[in-house]
Amino acid sequence: MAEAHAKHHDYHLVNPSPWPFIGSFSAFIMAVGAVMWMKNLAVGGLHAGPFVFGAGLIGVLYTMLAWWTDVIHEANTGDHTRVVQLHHRYGMMMFIASEVMFFVAWFWAYFDASLFPHEAIQYARAQFTGGVWPPKGIETFDPWHLPLFNTLILLTSGTTVTWAHHAMIHGDRSGVKQALWLTVALGLLFSVVQAIEYSHAHFGFSGNIYGATFFMATGFHGFHVIIGTIFLAVCLYRMYIGHFTPTQHLGFEFAAWYWHFVDVVWLFLFAAIYVWGAGPSH
Repeated sequence: MAEAHAKHHDYHLVNPSPWPFIGSFSAFIMAVGAVMWMKNLAVGGLHAGPFVFGAGLIGVLYTMLAWWTDVIHEANTGDHTRVVQLHHRYGMMMFIASEVMFFVAWFWAYFDASLFPHEAIQYARAQFTGGVWPPKGIETFDPWHLPLFNTLILLTSGTTVTWAHHAMIHGDRSGVKQALWLTVALGLLFSVVQAIEYSHAHFGFSGNIYGATFFMATGFHGFHVIIGTIFLAVCLYRMYIGHFTPTQHLGFEFAAWYWHFVDVVWLFLFAAIYVWGAGPSH
């Protein structure tokens, strides 16, 4: 009977899991709560939007934790063969490609507004921009101050995460830990510096097209930096409990890919929004 269920292939047929259903249901609850919150809808006189949203968010976060814990268990018990790892790599490539297209949307919005500030078809645009870019009355950031500092931080973090990957391949666990500590610290420092930068902004998100496009592009990038920092911190924790080996470290490899993606997006943001978009005064 045991032979009938023996595995004679390199693929991993996952066991039945409740997490797809729980995750999708939680995401639905979160979306409903977000709509109720934004529309300020009341149920029985109670504005329950924030609570519904919070309940859905807790469900999504718990699903992420539990599902990824199951995936880690599968990796540690040998289910992730070379064929499975190859397909995981394809999946991560497609995910990063989708993230690239996500940022293309914000770059598109920014360049559409900046290259055509007096667009005749969208006649209201000239009224808001004054027909020039940056719009009249907007005091942009000096790109050679905090933005340049943050650029150096991310470039350095790309170096340290590459150091960690090189140490991982060569079995230098101490080197991996040191490099990951530095990378996580640099990621946190980037977020702190960006928060300081935002606090000194002379324009807001609403009321002007420059602020809307600026904060959507740089803000979502900052959100991705936070996600990447958490991703690397989890890898650091897993290093301390002995999960990774020189030949089996797919989770860390994906974290490194994601971090390099975050670095490249920032370089485009720095060049396009902070330097080129700052206008001739800088």
